[in-house]
Amino acid sequence: MKKILFMVINMNIGGVEKALLNMLSEIPKDKFEVTILMLEEYGGFLDHIPKWVNVQVLESYNNIKEYVNEPPQIVALELLKDKKYIKAFKTLFYHILSKITDNREHYYKYVLRDYDQMENQYDLAIAYHGPMDFISYFVARKIKAKKKVQWIHFDVTKIHINHKFTRKIYGLFDNIFIVSEKGKDKFLEVFPEFKEKTKTFFNIVSAKLVRDSAGKGVGFTDDFKGTRILTVGRLCTEKGQDLTILVLARLVEDGFNVKWYCVGEGSARKKYEELIDKYNVKDKFVLLGSDPNPYPYMKQCDIYVQSSRHEGYCITLAEARCFDNPIITTNFTGAREQIIHEKTGLIVECNEQQIYSDIKKLLDDKYLMDTLRKNLQHEIVNTTNNMEKLFQIMNGIDKTHREVSNEENIIYGQ
Repeated sequence: MKKILFMVINMNIGGVEKALLNMLSEIPKDKFEVTILMLEEYGGFLDHIPKWVNVQVLESYNNIKEYVNEPPQIVALELLKDKKYIKAFKTLFYHILSKITDNREHYYKYVLRDYDQMENQYDLAIAYHGPMDFISYFVARKIKAKKKVQWIHFDVTKIHINHKFTRKIYGLFDNIFIVSEKGKDKFLEVFPEFKEKTKTFFNIVSAKLVRDSAGKGVGFTDDFKGTRILTVGRLCTEKGQDLTILVLARLVEDGFNVKWYCVGEGSARKKYEELIDKYNVKDKFVLLGSDPNPYPYMKQCDIYVQSSRHEGYCITLAEARCFDNPIITTNFTGAREQIIHEKTGLIVECNEQQIYSDIKKLLDDKYLMDTLRKNLQHEIVNTTNNMEKLFQIMNGIDKTHREVSNEENIIYGQ
């Protein structure tokens, strides 16, 4: 039985974590022993991990958490306040060294100085929550495995990446999987040297599973009779819900009988609540909170809007396509790989005016609404065939291992 390890931050309710759960559902438990290594054991999806999967938590992570998540100069200042002068000096020293050399690996070596390589040997180790420098470094340097894979869930041109660190650490991985074709193209524009090992691996989505789940929840409980608009995603600037509040205010002002619902939780909730109050749409814009099963809402809504400023492969958009409700999505990386403009949805630029105009267009044009519904009924949403790419790596491990062993025998004359 082959052993696979996935390393993640936690199991919060989000696209990355949902994609992992979907992948686990496609892995034969009689052929693979799967371990999830988390930095912290919490999150709304924690109880959704299959019972046959081993769950581990990085030992003593709390002791180094601030070094990983806080600016080193802030960490050093706190250490000075606690009169831990030597630790403060070393923290600043390795931070400055990393800055001078433009290589964050120096800092991580210091942070993980008390961590030896993990005892267990795996056939495949995956830095799944990527790009996340700490997880990439840990999988590359602290986990023993015959093969290693780096997973990329986001558009690398939209987030800060230390290029020198990435080139060095990613060079230690056998494969790099990126969740959309456009995302792969952008990655290779920045890191062309990884072309041979980089492949597209769409997030796993099964329409049958999504539709079955839609029948197991409740969905909307109010008695609203107008047009229900839905957005699903973490409450943060990246997902663009701030734009949707402004759009709703304009629609209401124009006399449209609409109500906007958001499934998700996040750090921007307070900011969005203030915007909702400011634009006087408290009864019209509903923050439903997080829900591990948003599919009843997707099934029951009238229009689904994906307002993200950037994505990798947007799993909530793929899930919304499993139903026949008209979809509007912003033009982030990978959107055009899922939606055909004016056939299976509308693709707009990520700004208030564009989102407003196309929602208004849908509300005013029943024929367009019906056309999108009809076309979506014929959509086939199933990316489970991507699992073959993972199985191919696993099937090739023994062959590669035998070839390496034979080469070693020849070299050493054994």
